[in-house]
Amino acid sequence: MKKFKDIFILPVILSLFEGQTNVTTDAGLSGEMKTYYCDTLIDNAEPELVHDRFAQKRNIPKGKGKEIEFRKYDPLPKALTPITEGVTPKGRKLSMTTLTAQVDQYGDFVEISDILDLTAIDNNLQEATVLLGSQAGRTLDTITREVINGGSNVQYGEGQVTGRHLLVGGEAAGNHYFTVRAVRKAVRFLKTMNAPRYEGSYWAIIHPDCSYDIQDDPDWKRPHEYKDTSNIYDDEIGKIAGVRFIETTEAKVFHADDLTEGARDLTVKSASSKVLTVNEAITTADAAKLAGREVVIGGALLEIESATAAGAGSATITLKEAPAATPTASTTIYPGEAGAKGRNVYSTLIMGAEAYGTTELTGGGLEHIVKPLGSAGTADPLNQRATVGWKATKVAERLVEAYMIRVETTSTFDENAAPATETEERPMSEAKNAVAAVNAAPAGEEYVSVRLFKDSGKYKDDLLVCVNGESCLIQRGVTVQVKRKFLWAIQNQMRQDASTANLIQTMSSDYVESAKAHNA
Repeated sequence: MKKFKDIFILPVILSLFEGQTNVTTDAGLSGEMKTYYCDTLIDNAEPELVHDRFAQKRNIPKGKGKEIEFRKYDPLPKALTPITEGVTPKGRKLSMTTLTAQVDQYGDFVEISDILDLTAIDNNLQEATVLLGSQAGRTLDTITREVINGGSNVQYGEGQVTGRHLLVGGEAAGNHYFTVRAVRKAVRFLKTMNAPRYEGSYWAIIHPDCSYDIQDDPDWKRPHEYKDTSNIYDDEIGKIAGVRFIETTEAKVFHADDLTEGARDLTVKSASSKVLTVNEAITTADAAKLAGREVVIGGALLEIESATAAGAGSATITLKEAPAATPTASTTIYPGEAGAKGRNVYSTLIMGAEAYGTTELTGGGLEHIVKPLGSAGTADPLNQRATVGWKATKVAERLVEAYMIRVETTSTFDENAAPATETEERPMSEAKNAVAAVNAAPAGEEYVSVRLFKDSGKYKDDLLVCVNGESCLIQRGVTVQVKRKFLWAIQNQMRQDASTANLIQTMSSDYVESAKAHNA
């Protein structure tokens, strides 16, 4: 085990850049060594970029500021008119839509002391470059993952339920784990959308917790069982139903945080319209975090408007709308951002070609930067510090929503999904609410009003939303009636996009504070 206890890791995320991305650095290295270390960095970053593998790639534009342009081509109609002998047909022009996106910069570095440089046996520059390459790849992969998991097409398990909050896991029966039937249904959707295949197949990115649930199927083929074994990707684990699977622990998992610092769930003490008194204590900090959160009560997804801090039996939460059925005492209030009872929900992305786009690592996308001892001038008067780091320019965009579908399931191995026992039965009031929900109209099938934002840019086209294979094209700028399940899918998309934007903003803002602290 190599020791790096004298290496100081300083989190630095670079802010939005101005101008060109290619920066010449004074590394004190020969041209050959600069190339070697840069290639090493990229070689160690690329295997981590699982979510970039099937994207439309674009190099960073030189001299064109912070914007990059992706292209999406409209399919050509069928040519059903017979050709007349000797007459050249009219032909058609390609119809292309461009999508312009702004790129951001990210980065980090390692500081190496003069003592370590003098005494260490290992090649610290080499080792640091390897570690930084892996870090860069995982960082950039996360950006792409968060973007493409905001798509508007979703399938819940095999289509048994209509919302993420209804996905069941860890019960004696009725669990919504990942299955071959779920794959086949997702493939059917991609085929109906005429999604092009990537290298002859559709591809899926799957978490190990979910791949376990499907590999025992007799039709599952491992890579060594393929007819053609010449083009197998890293981390490829097999194929079924025309889909090849890439496994990664970085696959998206929708997780619901505990409702309070001291409790995963809350229980109702009493209820009056929208105001619920709970048995658990709520602190001031808890109350602030609860505002705006979603919860599941009796199978219904509701949003908390506010919470009042108080001791056990006195604290209250106020919902934005009153539940259809007033919760009775002992009804459990579960976190609503994931599955039923707050179970983790796993995203398995199944996609064709040209569904999304991202930037290349080469051509300015990823740089290796070395600052040797003494390069800081008066900022390092005793030549005590050297640094090695990376800087990357990155953006990812969904291009054709119809070419990608997100299959959401629970998993056998979810830590929040321990099998139910006889002592973990639901309260009678909760069971009654569940029965009432079953006897009523299926959850998510009732109609609600929705009005989507419209502008002349990114949000000008009508939105295609697909839930469990049922599609709905929603016109922007007007109020329309849609099934609630489509509204849930849109809300999940909006939350994911907002979360992604906040992540990018946070990573960019952190640079300012880190840089100030380092330069102080």
